[in-house]
Amino acid sequence: MSDKMIQLPLPFEEPMDSYRAVGIAEGFIASSSGEEYLRAWQYLIDTGMAYQLQGWFGRTANHLIEEGHCTAPTTNTQPYSC
Repeated sequence: MSDKMIQLPLPFEEPMDSYRAVGIAEGFIASSSGEEYLRAWQYLIDTGMAYQLQGWFGRTANHLIEEGHCTAPTTNTQPYSC
C-alpha cells in the first residue's frame, strides 16, 4: 500500500463569505477561475460591502457593473412587517 495521498478536486464550489470575497478581490486569496473572481465581486456588490470598504472597491464594482460583468445590487422594495 502506498503512503502517498491522492488529492481529488471537490465536486462543489466553496461558499462565498465576506473574508473570502475581499481576499479574492484584493488578491491575497487566489481565485480558481475568472468566474469565482466575478462571483466574489458580485457578493461584495450584493451585500453592499463594496461601497463600505476603501474607495477603489466601489469604483471597481461600478466599473464591473458598467462593463456588464456584474449586476447592480437589488434593493428591497417590500415594506417591513412583523
